[in-house]
Amino acid sequence: MSSTKGQAFLDAFAEKSAKIGNQVHLRSLRDAFATIMPLFILVGIAVLVNAVLFDKIWGANGLAPNAELLTTLQYWGSAIASGTLNISALLLAGMIGYSLARNKRFDNAVACVVISIAAFVIMMPMTVTANLAAGSELITEKITTAEVGGVLSASNTGTQGMFGAITIGLLATTLFIKLSGIDKFAIRLGEGVPPAVEKSFNVLIPIMLTLGTFALAALLLNAIFATDLISLINTWIQAPLRSVVTSLPGLVFVYCLGTFLFTLGIHQSTVTGVLVEPILTIVLLENTTLFQAGQPIPVENYMNMDIINVFALSGGSGCTIALIIATFIWGKYKPSREVAKMSLLPGIFNINEPVIYGYPLVYNLPLMVPFVLCVAVNITVAYLATVAGIIAPCIAPVPWTTPLFLNSFLATGGDVAAVVLQVILLVVDVLLYLPFMKVSEKVFMKQASAESTSDEN
Repeated sequence: MSSTKGQAFLDAFAEKSAKIGNQVHLRSLRDAFATIMPLFILVGIAVLVNAVLFDKIWGANGLAPNAELLTTLQYWGSAIASGTLNISALLLAGMIGYSLARNKRFDNAVACVVISIAAFVIMMPMTVTANLAAGSELITEKITTAEVGGVLSASNTGTQGMFGAITIGLLATTLFIKLSGIDKFAIRLGEGVPPAVEKSFNVLIPIMLTLGTFALAALLLNAIFATDLISLINTWIQAPLRSVVTSLPGLVFVYCLGTFLFTLGIHQSTVTGVLVEPILTIVLLENTTLFQAGQPIPVENYMNMDIINVFALSGGSGCTIALIIATFIWGKYKPSREVAKMSLLPGIFNINEPVIYGYPLVYNLPLMVPFVLCVAVNITVAYLATVAGIIAPCIAPVPWTTPLFLNSFLATGGDVAAVVLQVILLVVDVLLYLPFMKVSEKVFMKQASAESTSDEN
């Protein structure tokens, strides 16, 4: 009876988790990040080329003919950073509008891109504080900054403005789609009109009402509170949420929960993919921006998406590459060894569905323990090693399929100590899996023996 109730609870939990993961706004946020992720991987490569190849290898070892040539060559990477990181919030706002429109099956997704970007810019401050250049005649003992109008600040359009872009992009697109569904607001031009013209006139009034509403909100915030919506979002929503998500206890709990659910057949991304990974990605991109500018990485940014992909999920969810190695060395159950052979190559590229469902790990009680425990240990050790200065902070987005050891080297900007730590963690994970793997094999052997006896009878 209790087993039936337990299964019913798991089924209900799985259904609720699936609903959360498929919620249209969260799904649109995930899709938007997925669309522009290649740009962030490109800028990670560009930053690494500038910092590792040109600075550490050429510059530090005196291989470059002169410093001027190095600066010239680094222009390529800097240009890519300007076209990606510095406008990342604008790109994200537009793709959120597009993704939400597609997921809601709205027939004018392009208009939603325009609305999201326009609303986002409307909510930005109309003046920014600029530091006066050294040697400027305007600088006095008391005046070193000036208010400048007619410009967009990279602090709003870049990585620091991404959370504002998420909020405003979702709100503006949702409002626009609802207004567009009101027939009275549609302007019909009749037959013979080009489709693009007809679509633009159909949404003319909804566009004006949506952007007019956001402009009114910007006016009220500026006139009454002398602030803007992006600043309020960063202060009252982003900062508290980030402090929870990027804390060691918070992240360990979330990823251990997600990993545990994987052992019950509920994919980990249902919990982590839509709730915490966008925030961790934003933090990582901030690190890329700071690293590219030659600025130090703050401690609060040490916990980011690379810590998870490179160290916590080494070889895939649950660090199953360690289970594969343990099975190769000490495994005696032939079916498990066959699965390990097939799973090794995908595991090197952090793809572990073959071992998850083939070994299997799903509903395998002995292996549930190390599957979750390895994640907690790896997150904790990698974070503490970064805080202690043993390894460099993660600063470059790398594809999650980047092979083991290469991913840690690239993610930390060429830090060999990070590779050594990844090797140590892999050894620890193998030792954690070993006793539970032996128990699991004994269970499999007993089940196989029982089935064989049953067949003979």
